[in-house]
Amino acid sequence: MDFLGTPDMGPLMFAGLTAAAFAAAFIGTYTAAAGGVVLLGIMAMAMPPAVLIPIHTVVMLGSGITRSIIMWRHVMRSIVLPFTIGAAVGAAAGAKIFVSLPTSWLQFMLGAFILTVTWMPQLGRIGAERGRFAFLGFGATFLGVFVSATGSLLGPFVASAAPNRYAMVATTGALMVIVHIAKMVAFTFIGFAIASFIPLMAAMIAAGAVGNWLGEMALHHTSERRFRLVFQLVLTAIGLRLLWGAARDAGWF
Repeated sequence: MDFLGTPDMGPLMFAGLTAAAFAAAFIGTYTAAAGGVVLLGIMAMAMPPAVLIPIHTVVMLGSGITRSIIMWRHVMRSIVLPFTIGAAVGAAAGAKIFVSLPTSWLQFMLGAFILTVTWMPQLGRIGAERGRFAFLGFGATFLGVFVSATGSLLGPFVASAAPNRYAMVATTGALMVIVHIAKMVAFTFIGFAIASFIPLMAAMIAAGAVGNWLGEMALHHTSERRFRLVFQLVLTAIGLRLLWGAARDAGWF
């Protein structure tokens, strides 16, 4: 069945993915992490791998834009330009080897890196801020071409620079918008066509906007200390999950 023209998609699956986009956006706004990973995991159970990452990119771009609009006053603008320059280079490099590089080692490195920077936050402050975020823009976008959900990579660095939880959530959302735009350009140049999934993507983006709005409201009702603790625990779980997945894919057990 092709519900609303979406290939191999019935109405229940369509509704389920839309609900997942809402939940992921809420989680992403409330924790400044994990939303993209949660959505990617759910979508992977319902969509073919060839279109999974491009569609996830479009949906997360829409979610990031609405989050940035809702919380634009809190975005740390000084790091946006250097991050954008790094992201453009990362997208160009990643697109060239998208079809040939296995993801298991990338997942392993990403998981180990997230755990290290999360629990050793001083590493997220090494070097000048602009240079640090230019390099981060490159790394997040390059890795994002392969594993898509790299917001968790940004989290520890933004947390180190952000004065409060609002700046952390807003800035992470804005930087991920840049990452997803760069990835979309890269995917366009290597020939991905996902026009038949437009109805699904539109529904998921709309649901994500509502999730962002409710997540921002929930953020007002938590303390800075509790937010930081939840943030660390969520990133730790993501890092461990990436390490486990990398070991499994590499056949280590």
